[in-house]
Amino acid sequence: MSTPAYDAGRLALMLNELRLPTIGRLWPEFAERSDKEGWQATRLIGALLEHELAERAKRRIERHRAESHLDPTKTLATFDFSMVPMVSKAHVMALATGDSWLEKGATALLFGPPGAGKSHLGCAIGHALIDAGYRVLFTRTSELVQKLQAARQSLQLPSALAKLDRFDLIILDDLSYARKDQAETSVLFELIAERYERRSLLITANQPFSGWNDVFPDPGMTVAAIDRLVHHSTIFEMNVESYRRRTASDKQNSRRRQSSGDNHQQGATTMTG
Repeated sequence: MSTPAYDAGRLALMLNELRLPTIGRLWPEFAERSDKEGWQATRLIGALLEHELAERAKRRIERHRAESHLDPTKTLATFDFSMVPMVSKAHVMALATGDSWLEKGATALLFGPPGAGKSHLGCAIGHALIDAGYRVLFTRTSELVQKLQAARQSLQLPSALAKLDRFDLIILDDLSYARKDQAETSVLFELIAERYERRSLLITANQPFSGWNDVFPDPGMTVAAIDRLVHHSTIFEMNVESYRRRTASDKQNSRRRQSSGDNHQQGATTMTG
């Protein structure tokens, strides 16, 4: 029995119908190489499928990174662990794999003053998790509170919380800036309660737990929120001087040294002249 022949146009239509664009792009080159080198059919099919799957994974990661709203510059490669010696790099790298803590719906809490690198570290973990195949959302806490409050007013809060469920990790940045006098932050408690032991949160905050009474509408809700967050949690205390302040200070000192050197050189030139 002779093997049926397929012209290129028909193959292209079938591959397009099956949504296999990578195979559609590569098969002529691979088929020619297969004919020349005498590949078995399984090798040809396997090679094409491997490339298709690799491209799909790449596109999926690109989509997940775009939807995450993570700062593309804040990665583990650009995070200076020497500036926060109290943070274990090994511990962070373990979190970046995601396996154990995301499956438990556990929480990561990053405390420290403004400029300590909390947002950078949170973003860096988020990028690594996307590379590992997880879905991540980065958002300022106050912005998410406003969106959830709008959803509550339109009787859509359960639906809004359900949509957030597709993310394996939500990074709530600057929780301390969410104030109960700016929005009805009880929706934030509902998010925490909804995700408890199911989906993970990573929270950055300038204030320790003792300062969270300014965030939630009443002390009882504050206690309940903290209780849920710390039950399965990793806590990083990043109590260091602001990176921005250190950078500005270093630049100022550099200018002073340069100015001093120029004045010294100018004085020497005047004396020799």
